[in-house]
Amino acid sequence: MAVETGRTTVPFRQFVLKMHSRCNLACTYCYIYAGPDRSWRARPRLVPTATLRQSALRIAEHARAHRLREIRIDLHGGEPLLTGPGPLLDQAAALRAALPAGCTAEFGVQTNGTLLTPELIDTLGAAGFRLGLSLDGGTPGLNHRRVDHAGRPSWPAVSRAVRMLADRPGVFAGILSTIDITTDPAEVYGSLRALGPPVLDFLLPHANWSSPPPAPLGPARRTPYGDWLCTVFDLWWDGGPGPRVRLFTEIIGLLLGRPSSSEAVGLSPVVALVVDTDGAIEQVDSLKSTYEGAAATGLDVFHHSFDEALAHPGMAARRRGPDALGAQCRSCALMRVCGGGNYAHRYRAGPSGFANPSVYCADLERLIRHIAARLAAAM
Repeated sequence: MAVETGRTTVPFRQFVLKMHSRCNLACTYCYIYAGPDRSWRARPRLVPTATLRQSALRIAEHARAHRLREIRIDLHGGEPLLTGPGPLLDQAAALRAALPAGCTAEFGVQTNGTLLTPELIDTLGAAGFRLGLSLDGGTPGLNHRRVDHAGRPSWPAVSRAVRMLADRPGVFAGILSTIDITTDPAEVYGSLRALGPPVLDFLLPHANWSSPPPAPLGPARRTPYGDWLCTVFDLWWDGGPGPRVRLFTEIIGLLLGRPSSSEAVGLSPVVALVVDTDGAIEQVDSLKSTYEGAAATGLDVFHHSFDEALAHPGMAARRRGPDALGAQCRSCALMRVCGGGNYAHRYRAGPSGFANPSVYCADLERLIRHIAARLAAAM
């Protein structure tokens, strides 16, 4: 069993399995296909059956070794629905057959929605899958960056998909949206809320000190992303019943002393790993936004266990809590809430590597202090 010096071993509980290594969209901000890491080019497009089955065995082995009662399986790509439903159903069946008694799996698919049909939603829903959509807003204009390889908009197909999912609340997992600060935050939030998702997850664009995030248009602002998110927070906080916004609920929980459950904020150890279509065991995809090979471990499901992945230096670095942070973060009053932000956003080429504050440091401070003030006033 893997050992973490001075700490209790925290096993993996979330397994991101790549089903297809290509995508039918060419989003202009995609950090996978337009980023510095091109490892996807050499990987099988469709996950082979042998990889699918061996991944299931490795997950079951890890669950058994650590006596896990619950795990999460996320089927990703590229665009996972390019496989058709067959491989998704086969992966779920292989996992259910392999998992030890007493361990249950929650299955999710993250999709751009363009390939969804009523029949496919019903098939995956009947097999216990929940479907998450990637979407930048609830109007055609807000999704202008999400186009196919011929430059055609994805919105007509996605708008049909979101209506179908809204009619099947037991299958609809929520919407993941990357922030574009050139948009009106009130329009973005209002249009997404109108689609009826149970959860909204706003993501800061993957960027770092060597590849900074897009700057705001017009007069320079110190915290453009924090300002954008504060506007959305106030609309959400004051707006009555609506979707759970993951980033906001995470920060509120941390302010109240609860542990985090995402890598966006907080100091909880990472519990997710990725298995690519060739069986390679990798760290989370966001690291691919930093440099070629940043997510690689050199391990694969055919020759290595997930306990070996736990001991990999890259994985261990993201499990060290405050010890993994730079001096500026360790001395910050917000350290245990912010946690240094997303690990990938701390990167700077050169000797400091990831031992830096987030490139969104000022934005995160702005948002956390704003939420803390609203929470204190309410209490």
